[in-house]
Amino acid sequence: MELLKPKVKDYPGKHIELKIDNPGLDFAEAKNFAKQKVKEICAESMLLSWYQGKTGESYPNLDCGRGDRPAWIVYAESRGGDLTIDINAGQYVFIYLSIQS
Repeated sequence: MELLKPKVKDYPGKHIELKIDNPGLDFAEAKNFAKQKVKEICAESMLLSWYQGKTGESYPNLDCGRGDRPAWIVYAESRGGDLTIDINAGQYVFIYLSIQS
């Protein structure tokens, strides 16, 4: 299945690419991998937005911004998203806000 890659030149904050060798990788597993990676980087974080390259589905699913960037990225950037986990080159993308205590 071909991925519906977002037309994005760069993601907000630190961009970490993960390669997960699992052809059956689903959203829940990908989210867990992303969460584990984020915990290695910062003690606390908040998931702000995500994207599924298999379906093109994203959260939040709304219209915002000028339209030159996907709304899920604009949403995360406007809320301080500073850590992007990109799994399998766009199969799943998660944007987090790292919370400093």
